[in-house]
Amino acid sequence: MTRSFLMARLFGGLAGLVLAAGFFLAFFVVPADAVQGEVQRIMYLHLPSVAAAYFAFVVTLGASIIYLWKRDLRADAVALSSAEVGVVFTAIVLASGSIWGKSTWGVWWTWDARLTLTAIVFTIYVGYLMVRAFAEEPQAAARYGAVLGILGFVAIPLNHFAVQWWRTLHQPSSILRAGGPSMDPFMLTVVLINVCGMLFLYAYLLLERCRLELMRQRALALRVTRGRRG
Repeated sequence: MTRSFLMARLFGGLAGLVLAAGFFLAFFVVPADAVQGEVQRIMYLHLPSVAAAYFAFVVTLGASIIYLWKRDLRADAVALSSAEVGVVFTAIVLASGSIWGKSTWGVWWTWDARLTLTAIVFTIYVGYLMVRAFAEEPQAAARYGAVLGILGFVAIPLNHFAVQWWRTLHQPSSILRAGGPSMDPFMLTVVLINVCGMLFLYAYLLLERCRLELMRQRALALRVTRGRRG
């Protein structure tokens, strides 16, 4: 077994254990919110998914820069794989946020600044995947994807600071804020446990997806080599 395979299994096991503990605490131990009630428990899925999505797109940014610098297909595999996983986590963010919004605002969706920018982020990276899928040449796909992976990242800080820069229904950050977290310490601890679990899950999915992408690259290179030999 390769090192990446073993690391993937390690991260997968850690993700299962940490998320199981975190969700148990979130749904059966932490008291309900004094204002929002039971529906607020979706926060323990929503916020960790946000953290994992942001982290995934940061990795896509870094790997895209490395690819353009060194033309290393391994960096391209990381960029593509991380973007795919990030899209999955962003979909979870949108779905869980809509459920939360329906209970607190009375609507599934509103063109709030944070929600709109999250949808834009999702669209940008789905577009990234479509560009990669429809490009005719692998080198062109990697090059176009790297450029889009860098330019698209601009939407991430805009999305994060939207609640500070514009009037929005979405509540301000309870963790990353001046003066320190405003959240109850026990609730914050459970959120951070689930953030760790989601990051472990991200690492597991990234390693597995990278392994498949590198296999695809090798298979493509082999077909090209055989084709040249006739």
